[in-house]
Formats: sequence, structure tokens, C-alpha cells
Amino acid sequence: MNIQILPSLLAADLAHLGDEIRRVAAAGADALHLDIMDGHFVPNLSFAPDTSALCKKYLPEGFPINTHLMMTNPDKYAGRFIEKGSTTVQFHLEMREQIDVRALASEIRAKGARVGLVVNPDTPAEVVRPYLDCADEILCMTVFPGYGGQSFIADVLPKITAIRAMAPEMDIMVDGGVNFETAELAAAAGANAFVAGSFLFKQTDMKAAIEELRARCAAAFRAS
Repeated sequence: MNIQILPSLLAADLAHLGDEIRRVAAAGADALHLDIMDGHFVPNLSFAPDTSALCKKYLPEGFPINTHLMMTNPDKYAGRFIEKGSTTVQFHLEMREQIDVRALASEIRAKGARVGLVVNPDTPAEVVRPYLDCADEILCMTVFPGYGGQSFIADVLPKITAIRAMAPEMDIMVDGGVNFETAELAAAAGANAFVAGSFLFKQTDMKAAIEELRARCAAAFRAS
């Protein structure tokens, strides 16, 4: 499977956001990751739909924008992010009792975007199984969402392996505490896509870091 590296804009220097967005593309990333927090589902606030439009302005044409909605009402915002330029919209299965997962997934696909389903560290792998047919990717959070710079939760690794067994061809992403060492662990467990914020944006040479991260993850994935 293709190894994908996605820098998270949440860790960028917000005083130079345009330059940071360009930096992601120039470094050879596979997509730009947007963390959208509503101050309710998670105890923090971040970007609005217009951020997708800003990213689209500074990125090369067609560069993917992967948008993670950490929200209690993703159904009210998914379409707005797609209209502004998001090419994948991810939402949390923890909200499955409050929203119609299949209806929202269908809406996202109808608007031309990919569907990502997200599970928090303490959500069992079996929660994902009924919805695999309406997803293009699964994001396993390896921290509890809300803030950047947290430590990787290794207890999530068996869940990644379980989901890979359920969906051998699915893109499985991890987000939280990702660096060279933790990404290798996740790749060995079955992940093929990696969101990294603080780790990548603090690098003097982001391109070299992405190349090394991709190579390490590819080797670990192949060996698994």
C-alpha cells in the first residue's frame, strides 16, 4: 500500500500561515491535514471552513486537503468544508448515536470528497466494522484529540491491527504523537497513513524528515 505523510497545520507558525502551507507542498507531503475543533466535542477551538479556501489558495492545484472534524455536529459543517476545498472529510464514530453515519458519508461522497471515519483511543475496533463499506479511510487517534504535542498511546496498536484484518485494502491513518519511532510501530501494526504536526513543523528540513518517515514506515509495513 502507498505510505502517506500528512503534516497537520495545527502545528504551523500561524503568523506565517501562507508560507507554512507552501512549505508542506514543497516538502513532498501527500496531503495537508486540517484539525477542526469546536470547543465542545474537544476542549479547544481551531479553524473554520475558510481555512480550507486559504489552503487551496496557497497549495498547488489538486493538492489534497484532509479535514478532520472534531465536532459534535459534523453533519452541519462537512459540506461547507468541501465547498471551500477540502478533499477528504473525517468525522468521529463516537457521534454515531447523534448523527446518521451513512447519510453523512453519502453526502460527503456526493459532494466529491472522500470519507474518513475516526475512532478515539478508547473506542473498540468493532465499532468500525458496520461502517467499513461507507468509508474510504479509517483514522485511529493515538492521542485523545484536542491538543497537539501529546504522547503516542501505544495501547492503540492492537486496534490498528484488528482494523487492518477487517479491511485489508483500506487506508488506515494514525494521528497523535507521531515521530520516526512511533510511526514505525504504527506501520508495523498495519497503518499506512501518518499525520504529524509538531514533529514535522519543528524540522529545519521538512522534506528530508518526510522522506525518512516515509521510508521507515514503508519498511515497517512491508515487514509486518
